[in-house]
Amino acid sequence: MESGFDNLDAAGFLEIWQHFDADDNGYIEGKELDDFFRHMKKKLCPKEQVTDDGVRKLKQRFMSAYDVTADGRLEILELANMILPEDENFLLVFRREAPLDNSVTFMKIWRKYDVDCSGYISAQELSAFLKDLFDQDQKEVTADKLEQYTDAMMKIFDKNKDGRLDLNDMARILALQENFLLQFEMDASSKEERKRDFDKIFNHYDVSKTGALEGPEVDGFVKDMMELVRPSLTGPDLDELRRVVLCHCDFNKDGKIQKNELALCLGVKPEV
Repeated sequence: MESGFDNLDAAGFLEIWQHFDADDNGYIEGKELDDFFRHMKKKLCPKEQVTDDGVRKLKQRFMSAYDVTADGRLEILELANMILPEDENFLLVFRREAPLDNSVTFMKIWRKYDVDCSGYISAQELSAFLKDLFDQDQKEVTADKLEQYTDAMMKIFDKNKDGRLDLNDMARILALQENFLLQFEMDASSKEERKRDFDKIFNHYDVSKTGALEGPEVDGFVKDMMELVRPSLTGPDLDELRRVVLCHCDFNKDGKIQKNELALCLGVKPEV
C-alpha cells in the first residue's frame, strides 16, 4: 500500500473502484487502467508534472508487483492490496493458500450461509460470512466496521442492485476458478477417451471419495454442468435443476448419485 492512500477506508476504496471500473465488468483494464495510474501519479507525486512516460513507468512498476494473475488488468483484490491500508483491507480475508478451483467447495460455502434457503445471500447472511472470515483470520472487527464492509461488498458485487447476492456474485467474491467441465468435449471423443474423461470428472466432484456424489458434490456438478449452457444460473435455478438431475439419475432413490448411475445418465458404459 502506497503512502498517498494512507487514510483510505472501505468507503473511499469503493468510490475509487466504482469510478475506474467504468463499465462495471469487475476489472480495471484498458483506458480505465491508464486513467487510474494517471490519478495515482497525481496522488503520489502532487508536486510533479504528470507525463505519459511517468504514468507508463508507474503502471509498469505497480502491475509487475500487484497484477498477480498477469493478465494486464486489475481485479478488486489486486487493487485492494495496492492501495488499501492493511488494517482497512477487508478483502484480505478472502485470501486463500490455493485458488478455489472446485465448485463443490464453493457450494459448501453457499449452502452454509444461505441460511433461509432462498437461493440468495442477503446482507445479513453476507455479514455473518464476513464475521466468520475475520474470526478465522483472528482479526477483531467492530459492529460498525462489519456493517461498513458488508455495505461495501454489496455495492461492489450486487450487480443487479436487488440487495442480495446470487451465485455469480458470490463466485466473483470468492474468485472461483474456471468451470472444470470446459476442458472436456465428450461428444467429440472416442469411447475410450469418454471413459477416461468421465473418470476424471467423477473423481473431481467426488470430493469425499465415497464413490457417490451427495450434498454439495451434486450441487457442484449440477452447477458446472448447467452453466455450460446457462451462464447466469441463479440459486433457485440450481435447486430446481438439482431436483431434476436427481430424479433422472438417482435410480435407487438414496439421495445420491452413484458412479454407475451418473455413467448411465451421461451415456458412458458403466463399470461392472
